[in-house]
Amino acid sequence: MKATLTPSENLRFNSDIVITGSKSETNRLLLLQALFPNVALNNVSNSDDAQVMQAGLGKTEGEVDIHHAGTAMRFLTAFFATQAGREVLLTGSPRMKERPIKVLVEALQDLGADISYAANEGYPPLKIKGNKMTKEWVSLPANISSQYISALLLNAPHFENGLTLELIGEITSVPYIKMTLRLLDKIGVKTHFEGNTIQVWPKQGVNTTNMTVESDWSSASYFYSIMALAEAGSRISLTAYTQDSLQGDSVLQEIYRFFGVETTFADDTLTLTKKERPEANTHLELDLVNAPDIAQTIAVSCFALGISCDLVGLHTLKIKETDRLEALQTELSKLGAQIEVTDKSLHLKPSTKINEGVSIATYHDHRMAMAFAPLAFKVPLYVEDAMVVSKSYPDFWTDMEKLGLGVVMV
Repeated sequence: MKATLTPSENLRFNSDIVITGSKSETNRLLLLQALFPNVALNNVSNSDDAQVMQAGLGKTEGEVDIHHAGTAMRFLTAFFATQAGREVLLTGSPRMKERPIKVLVEALQDLGADISYAANEGYPPLKIKGNKMTKEWVSLPANISSQYISALLLNAPHFENGLTLELIGEITSVPYIKMTLRLLDKIGVKTHFEGNTIQVWPKQGVNTTNMTVESDWSSASYFYSIMALAEAGSRISLTAYTQDSLQGDSVLQEIYRFFGVETTFADDTLTLTKKERPEANTHLELDLVNAPDIAQTIAVSCFALGISCDLVGLHTLKIKETDRLEALQTELSKLGAQIEVTDKSLHLKPSTKINEGVSIATYHDHRMAMAFAPLAFKVPLYVEDAMVVSKSYPDFWTDMEKLGLGVVMV
């Protein structure tokens, strides 16, 4: 389904938007709830990924199809490997079968897991026979996706002797690892992270615990982008957020000051207010190694405002729902951008014009659809496969209409 997006003369930026719970937190807590059923959850994400994760955790045998959900693939690989008596075939979409998982599988095999490849070595689908995990030490390259690391850490309390994880090299996406450890700590699992070594102690059970999932900061990024493009004095309020966030993408608060967007908190409400952007702010340099999911949003914001940028630390974008760097280069070029990418960076020159009526391909990637949508507050455009947003933010287009954007699905 394609979305036709048109600017409106009646934009309603003084709006209040309720955003669903964080997909990252939800998937971690759903797994912990499966290990410790007396953990109760509030404000869980209504995303496709969270629903797939929840359905997968409830399976005891047979095929488990996680579609496009990369987090679910990594987390469930480790979960089923530790579930003695369960035997499953873990599979997904054609793109999922192209996304590497060998590093995680080999780590689990080193710990005693019974996992084999059903098709191509190093890639899903996986045949998994659950085992009791008795070994307690393993190493991983530190510069891989943090989801491999979190998959091991989340399941470690279920290991007979816990887990000591040694990370080799410079660690990628530290905030997501810290999120995992803080959630473990909150339900009473003992952890320790020092240098490149992480320990998780075994835990048989936890006290009854109520956990509220914070709303998703990655989803908030699109409203930061809209405010960056808005006139001074515009405002949007988002709920429910906390200043002491577990999510690495909360760095948006600092990054978008560059664009003149001010962030304030009142209770669980996050308010974004557009100020005048300093005239000197014409070039942005960022290392996004700890927040790669907001790279697309930032690149589009820079293009829309004629700002040049150099974004580095993007090596994990090559193995997402699509190769996000190549996708950004292709789609921004259609709009008139001068852009170059490498396997881990993006370099954008200042622009003076946005081509109208361009059809943006999304490559089965929810973040491509949402990152480009703010441009429609400036010029008409089309977004292909628009409902791909349901992967993380099913209400996205409805919320765009609340702001006054014209959205027609055809």
